[in-house]
Amino acid sequence: MRKEDKSAIIDQLTATVNEYANFYLTDIEALNAEKTSALRRECYKKEVKLVVVKNTLLKKALDNVEGDFSPLFNSMKGNTAVMFSNVANVPAKLIKDFTKDTKGEGKPQLKAAYVQECFYVGAQNLDALVNVKGKNELIGEVIMLLQSPAKNVISALKSGGNTIHGVLQTLQER
Repeated sequence: MRKEDKSAIIDQLTATVNEYANFYLTDIEALNAEKTSALRRECYKKEVKLVVVKNTLLKKALDNVEGDFSPLFNSMKGNTAVMFSNVANVPAKLIKDFTKDTKGEGKPQLKAAYVQECFYVGAQNLDALVNVKGKNELIGEVIMLLQSPAKNVISALKSGGNTIHGVLQTLQER
């Protein structure tokens, strides 16, 4: 590969890392062509960008990005595919679901992940990554928690209003 081609790939990877908030380093070497195509289709459906990269080019691209990505460098050995996503837990769920469907043979392996400005190194973190809540999920939960007390107050006022109204009506009749 020519130096100009490598530079173009590094620039493209740098732009992609800057575009997406989260990325997962995975090993999909064990997948055959059919399973790889199925994984790519699922990634496309879930708006996850799947890119197979050379480790050295990815390291150089990460060096061009603001921040220290050195905790990921030890995971960059062998075959590496990167899953880029703006939703934190979608790639983790995709890997987990795809692993269930393949029944143990030829499944993608999580190497490491950069999610919400934190590093997760090793396949043992997959369950933790599945449970990571995205920004929209957290905002929804906060709104729901804030609405709950207000709904209780409104409900109490409505039910109390009927009771007070009933007492006043009874007193008026007497």
